[in-house]
Amino acid sequence: MQALQLFGDRDLRLVDLPPPPPPGPGEAQVRVRAVGLNHIDVWGLRGMAFARRKLPVVVGAEGAGEIAALGDGVTGLAPGDRVAPYGALTCGCCRACRDGRDNLCEDVGGVLGFHVDGFAREFVNLPARLLVPIPDGVSFEDAACAPVAFGTVQHMLFDNAGLMPGETILVHAGGSGIGTAAILMAKAIGCRVITTVGDDAKAARAAALGADHVINYRTERFEGEARRLTKRKGVDVVFEHVGAETWAGSLLCLKRGGRLVTCGSTSGVSASINLMQLFQQQYRITGSFGCRLANIRDALAKMAGGLRPVIDEIVPLAEFERGLGKLEHRQVFGKVIARIG
Repeated sequence: MQALQLFGDRDLRLVDLPPPPPPGPGEAQVRVRAVGLNHIDVWGLRGMAFARRKLPVVVGAEGAGEIAALGDGVTGLAPGDRVAPYGALTCGCCRACRDGRDNLCEDVGGVLGFHVDGFAREFVNLPARLLVPIPDGVSFEDAACAPVAFGTVQHMLFDNAGLMPGETILVHAGGSGIGTAAILMAKAIGCRVITTVGDDAKAARAAALGADHVINYRTERFEGEARRLTKRKGVDVVFEHVGAETWAGSLLCLKRGGRLVTCGSTSGVSASINLMQLFQQQYRITGSFGCRLANIRDALAKMAGGLRPVIDEIVPLAEFERGLGKLEHRQVFGKVIARIG
């Protein structure tokens, strides 16, 4: 089978590998049809975590496909069923897993495509409990946005930030995969959305997507504009995933008692914080990583209801690295998807 393996820093190769063996008890073999590209793939390409993983590794942290075969003891699934797999090898046994808090697993075996072999290959064997059925009418390409992009946003906005209808939210990097998803999900419940983008072309597309106010952060100070747009009250929620470049300004955008939820640090991993500002303004800051299995189900249900992800480009597997380059240089609006087969 064809697979895309990372051998070292920016050394990505399309290779032929033996297909996996028949699935074991409790497993399913999935024929991968689409892979979503994410910043975690960019981090891997740059060499992050090489000390903690064995190379070469098959890349791709997010995918969708159909069941090719089932191992003994698997119920509720059948060959041909379309599924979106969870992107981490959780244990399924610890208290967090039993409580449905999968992304807090106490004995996780790694993130697929980063620590262990991922989805950029034709077939993969996985525990059947990690597969979420894809509803009718949702394409493989759209479904491949659910396990990381849509699932992450669902977890951030509703589990962690507790976003409510009528609130005002600042969404950073509104042209990114998760930024576009956050705009769509917030507008779907009647929120006022302010978003930041890096150029005027993205500004026009973000406005067309439904954002109420779009700030080009290269020509305007986003924190000043957000305060002006809210008559100096500030926003209820900041959706943060940029990191060091936007951290201080994001806190200035919050209203008293506002919530900031963050899942990324693409511009740097370290930032300072004014503790007096934190406690006097009673901010609530929440870190968010990945999502729960239930978030993927909710994300797919929203897609089936018409809330479709924004896809910038669909590329063949052989052009995966070019797609990552678009992400790395912020030349995308929405998601890049690699199609297999």
